[in-house]
Amino acid sequence: MEIAVHPNRAVVVKAPMRTELGLIEKRVQKRARWIFKQLRYFEQFTPRTPPRQYLAGETHIYLGRQYRLKVEVGTEASVKLSRGHFHVTCVGSATPAVVRELMQRWYIERAHAQFVASFERCWPKFEPYNLVRPRLAIRLMRTRWGSLSSRGVMTLNTLLVKAPRECIDYVVMHELCHLKHHNHGAGFYRLLDSVFPDWKRVKHRLEACMA
Repeated sequence: MEIAVHPNRAVVVKAPMRTELGLIEKRVQKRARWIFKQLRYFEQFTPRTPPRQYLAGETHIYLGRQYRLKVEVGTEASVKLSRGHFHVTCVGSATPAVVRELMQRWYIERAHAQFVASFERCWPKFEPYNLVRPRLAIRLMRTRWGSLSSRGVMTLNTLLVKAPRECIDYVVMHELCHLKHHNHGAGFYRLLDSVFPDWKRVKHRLEACMA
């Protein structure tokens, strides 16, 4: 059985299909103090960043840095980073919907490159354990930065590319530890401590900068 509190303050309980509801409730009640501690921890990061409107002048984040948005109309659609700005060029019409689509496409492309680079930085730490190298996938997720499936697929949240590189490495390391330890037991944290000793500081930075 696993109990997790996510940054959006959602409490998620996972248990085997045949587990009695009463047993699940007892386990949750037993962990109540820890759950409330986690909820209070995440409350410090509210209010969260308001939804982006994709209008000129607002800021957007990439690898932990904020860039101000500049929008113009041209002959070729593009998104470029230069001198502290996102320069978005639209063809025909520079509506927020068009800007949003161009930027999302740009983020996906950059996410793939950054996540592959992060994986290559992190994987050598796990080679001594003779683990099967997982396949990397990228998609937008609402409550998690990453996950590892039983089929050996590591999925990373596209939005993670907005975080600093060390935060991306932390999420990759976290998921790779699940190759050896499928839950968050003592063995999992011993392995995480050994491959990424500074993970607690980086985890806090991730939660703070992405709030």
